[in-house]
Amino acid sequence: MLKREKELSAVLGLLQRHPVVGIVGARQVGKSTLARMIAERREGDHVCFDLEDSSDLAKLTDPMLALRPRTGLVILDEIQRKPDLFPALRVLADRPKTPCRFLVLGSAAPDLLRQSSETLAGRIAYHTLGGFALQETGAGSVPALWLRGGFPKSYLSGTDLASMEWRRGFIKTFLERDLAQLGIRVPSETMRRFWNMLAHYHGQTWNASEFARSFGVADTTVRHYLDILTSSFLIRQLQPWFANISKRQVKAPKVYLTDSGLLHGLLNLPTADDVAGHPKSGASWEGFVIGQLIAHLGAAPEECFYWATHGGAELDLLTVRGRVRRGFEVKLTTAPAVTPAMHVALRDLGLDAIDVIHAGEETFPLRENIRAVSVSRLTEDIAPLPT
Repeated sequence: MLKREKELSAVLGLLQRHPVVGIVGARQVGKSTLARMIAERREGDHVCFDLEDSSDLAKLTDPMLALRPRTGLVILDEIQRKPDLFPALRVLADRPKTPCRFLVLGSAAPDLLRQSSETLAGRIAYHTLGGFALQETGAGSVPALWLRGGFPKSYLSGTDLASMEWRRGFIKTFLERDLAQLGIRVPSETMRRFWNMLAHYHGQTWNASEFARSFGVADTTVRHYLDILTSSFLIRQLQPWFANISKRQVKAPKVYLTDSGLLHGLLNLPTADDVAGHPKSGASWEGFVIGQLIAHLGAAPEECFYWATHGGAELDLLTVRGRVRRGFEVKLTTAPAVTPAMHVALRDLGLDAIDVIHAGEETFPLRENIRAVSVSRLTEDIAPLPT
């Protein structure tokens, strides 16, 4: 298992400042493993309650009785299974000189776990855990990480065939079991069709009306389906950036599957040759690189955008933190070139520079303020966002 030092450091820092810390992320992304690493790093006692274990659930029948005497670190895994714990955590977190810290792990975003965001407001800090990133797997891992995705068991499988088998199992389990555990009352076959359709629209702007016609339902219904997959960390909605310019700009979000391995699983692309020969290979590469960029930059979802005009000018990723705006283009080529759209984006968005992430091996200037950056050198040649 890879040591996830950046993630460890981030969560340990949050635990020093907050009585309750939530690690949220997709199922099987490594939350429990990270929690065990954190427990080993911290001094003092620790105890873990797995809320998928019936014996641990029984121990928490009376949460106050079970948790009040605890000291050190208390880990509550799969917290969405027992949301009635949140009121007890609020009381325990409010004790003077709190004798313990609570680390809660959940497979849904805070907006889906509404009770936690309401009950623990001001007491809980969240850390979103994604799959393995290039800074963890190393520059030479790009082909495997793109093909298999970042879920630990998928990436670390012995063969591409075993990796694909795991991803198919993950998709089936999520649809048939996990959705119901999150309180989602959408038939699994309906959600499978919707997820498959999204895979074919990966990297395109969201068109609710088109999806609604395909399913014979209202626009609001397919929007609900999209929000479910987004809150389960399986879909990324990249919002459009609206610049104060005269051009007509695209105002719908772009949708990406957050994990390239799951995308390839839904599209039935088990090998690198299958991916390379598929019409969605360019979009798959774009989504993969955007995900790696966001993870490396340390950008929050509300700091990430794309930009496009109806005249054809476009920028794949724009990050905005305070007054700092950074632009990125993604190209599945070893010989990237400057396009007119890049000059338009530089001028209209007020960017200092644009980095073009490509599949080649070197980083080099293309034009003034436009640089080609090898994806294998992404973590070395691109600085994280300023803190």
